[in-house]
Amino acid sequence: MKTTKILYWTFTGLIVLMDGVIPALTSHTELAKQGISHLGYPDYFRVLLTVFKISGAIVLAVPFFKGRIKEWAYAGFTFNFISAAVSHTVVDGFNGQAVFPLVALVLLAASYYCYHQLRRAVPVRGHNTVHYSVG
Repeated sequence: MKTTKILYWTFTGLIVLMDGVIPALTSHTELAKQGISHLGYPDYFRVLLTVFKISGAIVLAVPFFKGRIKEWAYAGFTFNFISAAVSHTVVDGFNGQAVFPLVALVLLAASYYCYHQLRRAVPVRGHNTVHYSVG
């Protein structure tokens, strides 16, 4: 149980850092603007994607968020990573830029697996229902 919790926070922390904190700090840079343009996307997509990434990272990082909202965050990051790999492969061929989102997808899958292991392992009794806590 303790190992699963450590693994959960390690995997989740890496996702939050890579796809939440870093985009929040760098999405306005010229390099980010050139990168999104290089892939053929309009600039407003960069802004929209950054908002969704930061929102998803917050949902994954804050234990208050549970259930469907957390599932939607995992789904959103899954779509993001798969789309990023496909976009990079189509534009530049299968290279490191296309592999990196797939590595992130593996980290996300590990976080998701650990999240569900912890949800099953720690029942917290509420009013007339049983809730599960990861944090």
